[in-house]
Amino acid sequence: MRFVTVARSTPLRGEVTVPSDKSITHRAYLFSAISEETSEVRNPLLGEDCERSLSAVKRLGCSVTRDPNGTVLIVPGPLRSSSDPIDCGNSGTTIRLLAGIVAGWGLNATLTGDESLSRRPMRRIAEPLRLMGAIVDGDTPPLRLSSGTLNGIDYTSPVASAQVKSCVLLAGLRARGETWVREPSLSRDHTERMLEGAGVKIMRGKKGIGVAAGSQPRRIDCRVPGDISSAAFWMVAAAVVAGSRVSLRSVGINPTRTGVLVALEQAGLDVKVGNERWESGEPVADIEVGSGPGIGMTLDGPLIPRLIDEIPVLAVLATQLSGETVIRDARELRVKETDRIKTVTEGLRQMGAKIEPTDDGMVIEGPTPLRGGAIDATGDHRIAMAFAVAGLVAEGETQILAADSIQTSYPGFFEDLRSLQK
Repeated sequence: MRFVTVARSTPLRGEVTVPSDKSITHRAYLFSAISEETSEVRNPLLGEDCERSLSAVKRLGCSVTRDPNGTVLIVPGPLRSSSDPIDCGNSGTTIRLLAGIVAGWGLNATLTGDESLSRRPMRRIAEPLRLMGAIVDGDTPPLRLSSGTLNGIDYTSPVASAQVKSCVLLAGLRARGETWVREPSLSRDHTERMLEGAGVKIMRGKKGIGVAAGSQPRRIDCRVPGDISSAAFWMVAAAVVAGSRVSLRSVGINPTRTGVLVALEQAGLDVKVGNERWESGEPVADIEVGSGPGIGMTLDGPLIPRLIDEIPVLAVLATQLSGETVIRDARELRVKETDRIKTVTEGLRQMGAKIEPTDDGMVIEGPTPLRGGAIDATGDHRIAMAFAVAGLVAEGETQILAADSIQTSYPGFFEDLRSLQK
């Protein structure tokens, strides 16, 4: 179990280009497998999760090459079943979207994952796939999918989940008739944007989001922007470490992902968004954050799907704000890589924070001085990075156990931190 030590920081100053967007990289790889022509994915994320998706694409029969600039070229072949299990590692996106492709294209495959992924709920995709006619054995990994004839459905998801929506829509591309997905609130829409940009007709209406049988992407031609979920750690670090000012370049600001900016604005913090532009169908901007006092936030309702991955580091922020922060409607945190409500509240309490867990969130009272200690990230990359940020304002040293999980999404995290401390 690898650990790192973080100490109270001097002001953070400088510019960071954060890793490429994980969600978009996953989709670019997986959608290339079902495209008609060779696809080109520029500036992809090199984290472990996305490499699982790329490996899965190879296992399905695609040819994959990477040029010296890191651009990935994917030549689709006739998709084939896999006699050996396809290991999705720790990646929920890989296994859920891949299940939609395997089911839709009538393949046989067993999808597995690591210990953490094997505990995560897959009934949320298995159920709609079964309603469509797919044969799916298992409600947690391993998932065994067998070929079957699919029919379109009108499905109302009980949770706002881009992974569920994407799985059903991907299967719907090869199902008879139309397939529709409705959600309790809007989840991230990278799937719709990318498929539409590749020539797939996306239907929008009161039923939600839909596709018709026979649609297929022509090719994926994508330059992946910076990941706002990775940028969030530097936004919060700059806000809480006195005297800091950090610039983040070429960050994706898809409106279904910008809840962290809404939260920082609600807290009254110094945030500037500029140089807004479009790249490969996604809005992109430069973001600058400076330190300063802030007030407590209320994060709930439709805002939650827009910042669900940022809640661990926003909880760290809340310990340094004046007044009460309330986070609710976020029960989905219970079934992430870890139970993030439990892990965040236990870790921050250990560091001296005034925080109470609830069934679907947490209540935090600030500002509270934090003290260093040994924090177990429990193999969760976002927990490890959130507590690294907490360590920057804590007295003494903070040891983060299982910090190697950061390789999942941000391999250069500590190198970027050192560059900002110079």
